[in-house]
Amino acid sequence: MEELLLPLFPLNVVLLPQELLPLHIFEDRYKEMVGECLKAKEAGAGNQEFGIVQVEGDKVHMIGCTARIVNVTRRYEDGRLNILTMGARRFEVLLTNEEQAYLQGGVDFFDDEPGADTASERESLRAIELFRAALQGLHKSKEMPVHLPPPYRHLSFRIAGSLPLELSFKQDLLIARNESQRLRRVTEIMEQLIAHVARVDQIQRRAGGNGHSMN
Repeated sequence: MEELLLPLFPLNVVLLPQELLPLHIFEDRYKEMVGECLKAKEAGAGNQEFGIVQVEGDKVHMIGCTARIVNVTRRYEDGRLNILTMGARRFEVLLTNEEQAYLQGGVDFFDDEPGADTASERESLRAIELFRAALQGLHKSKEMPVHLPPPYRHLSFRIAGSLPLELSFKQDLLIARNESQRLRRVTEIMEQLIAHVARVDQIQRRAGGNGHSMN
């Protein structure tokens, strides 16, 4: 079991592997944390990632995902930072350490069960079709290119990270260790999303056509 003392950033978000997440860093403790990661990145050694764990009320989830800093998009004179991060590795927090200004955790990194990180080609292609349709509906555009080339390893994460999903749903995806199961859940939620967008469009067209609003 691989263990590492990882800097932790509790937030009201769920980060998935390969998902892009912009962050505004303003608290001193997190400016210090990000600064250490940037130094390690520049040196090409050390701890270049920090872990994001979801905070839900008084509860801190113990399953999270590391964030790798892609670049610094803006530096402010007072030391604040805008950074762009990408989700990398999933982990479970086994213990916490408060010796630094920011929280750290002893973590166990994990991946999918052996041989369970890729769904069938049929499932994958179906999910990509639905993803394209969902984006077309959300953005009201028929021209919506989707670039998701094979191999389709962890396709569920690549799709879900671009959709407006509830945090509880994303947290469940993060925990699951079987890609076929995850992709089926993402496919089901996309079907519901597409149907919902279609209903809203129909209501708006009717409301616009007769001059009356509809609930």
